[in-house]
Amino acid sequence: MMENFYREIIEEIRKGRIKSKKDLHRRKLRLCKLYNLDKIPSDSEILKRIPDDMKKEEFIEILKKKPTRTLSGVSVVAVMTSPERCPHGRCIPCPGGVDINTPQSYTGYEPATMRAISNRFDPYLQTRSRIEQLREIGHPVDKIDFIVMGGTFPARDPFYKEWFIKRCYDAMNNSDSENLEEAKKKNETAESRCIGLTIETRPDWCRANHIEEMLRFGATRVEIGVQTVFDFILEKMERGHTVYDSILATKLAKDAGLKVCYHIMPGLPGSDLNLDMETFKTIFENPR
Repeated sequence: MMENFYREIIEEIRKGRIKSKKDLHRRKLRLCKLYNLDKIPSDSEILKRIPDDMKKEEFIEILKKKPTRTLSGVSVVAVMTSPERCPHGRCIPCPGGVDINTPQSYTGYEPATMRAISNRFDPYLQTRSRIEQLREIGHPVDKIDFIVMGGTFPARDPFYKEWFIKRCYDAMNNSDSENLEEAKKKNETAESRCIGLTIETRPDWCRANHIEEMLRFGATRVEIGVQTVFDFILEKMERGHTVYDSILATKLAKDAGLKVCYHIMPGLPGSDLNLDMETFKTIFENPR
């Protein structure tokens, strides 16, 4: 019965009778009722059943999951580093940590964190599984915007950092390399090219030497955990850095040619709606 379902739904898409997700959903319900199926097959399952002698491109626009995700032609792949204590200790809002087997600033229920846990925080497995997952649901994977999440990456052990980034490139290349430089070179012509690499860090771990290392890894953007523009709030949340650290980190990163993304947290201890609004205004209006 399931085979009849797949055959009919594929044929109706091929003949142009299904023109939208709404049409697809209605037709799936009708066929499930007709063949007395106990579950509705997913779009990715239908995509997998398209015969090799048919052009999958004809089906992708209808069967692609969350089509707006890759409208630019670029797929985002986020991977998590293994749980590790922060160099300064622990901020009050941090929900995770080594004790519960999650990166310190994550709960463990974010999609990227759940993928990391299921892949034992292995960078190669995380990257490869996400690329294959995106491919299966109809997204292009030739251009990858890569994000290294999980905490203060520059504070990790030097060997771990180099190994982690290399294995991410190996996964995009779908082949192993002897070293990081070889992996980066291979990626220039790989099936899944890294067109952007983002590294997450704290302001006090975004100094010249950290930035130099990020650039060597191939970074194009840095995500800085600024959180607020008020020192007294940073102190209350036991953040362990100052507003000046954020200003300096931003200047150094931009001077080095990196794009800069801020992490901001409204509702921190000691803050209120007015102070949160002032934080956002300051970020966009203050020339520092």
